[in-house]
Amino acid sequence: MSVFGLVMHRERAEALALDAIEWLGSRGHEVRLLAEDGIALDLPELGMPAEKIAIGADLILSFGGDGTMLRAVELATQEDVPVLGINLGQLGYLTEVEPAGLKMALKRFLSGSYTLEERLRVHVVTTRKSGGVEHHDALNEVVIEKSQMGRTVRLEVDLDGRPFTTYVCDGLILATPTGSTAYAFSVRGPIIDPRHRAILMAPVAAHMLFDRSLVLQPDCSITVRVSGDRSAGVSVDGRTGDPLLPGDSVVCTASAHPAQFVTFGGQDFHSVLREKFGLTPP
Repeated sequence: MSVFGLVMHRERAEALALDAIEWLGSRGHEVRLLAEDGIALDLPELGMPAEKIAIGADLILSFGGDGTMLRAVELATQEDVPVLGINLGQLGYLTEVEPAGLKMALKRFLSGSYTLEERLRVHVVTTRKSGGVEHHDALNEVVIEKSQMGRTVRLEVDLDGRPFTTYVCDGLILATPTGSTAYAFSVRGPIIDPRHRAILMAPVAAHMLFDRSLVLQPDCSITVRVSGDRSAGVSVDGRTGDPLLPGDSVVCTASAHPAQFVTFGGQDFHSVLREKFGLTPP
């Protein structure tokens, strides 16, 4: 018997999730839902707190788009559990399986006919001048950006403890290779193969001569400090935190807990790019 945790986008995934629950349950496998999803599906007996859903699980299933996948990865990596994404979104860049292929994907997983693809995550430490410290991990990116419309923010950047430069900009993106096709893509940052290990630093609308993105070693420690007299906003994989005040800092390094994606070897990275971005081969 295997243990499966389901993370779902309730507005899109109800029918497919119920089908998967019935299919797995009829074969003797344990299925877990987040407590609020169990109530929504009228299956409260399967619900449990988020912090427990991955404990002892063999696989976390994500039913939704890339946002749901980010949530599933956050829960799964706490216990080093792999994730399989079923695409119910629009772009679905992070997901592996379309709805019609769900049962075949489950059969292949249960038979061991799959591979695990490791994805780098970044560890983010936010230190407040007032003394508070916060820790987060991100699969896509951490973004430090201006908090006032029409005003730039000043961000001092150190690389491996040495001063690099001060950006006068709308914001700064620190992204993983997986996140290179997220927000960083919209500011013309490079697309990086998601299996690569690196950290991408991309300024947003830099008001200075040097406005290029940098691809840094994965063991590089990047410190971003808010300077001047303006505060900044900060978000980790789209989750907004409390404002950063002048003197507050964010340190970004490679996380010790990478994500593990279940794949079936159907498409390589270049094929995914062609499909998702509508590229026409020569």
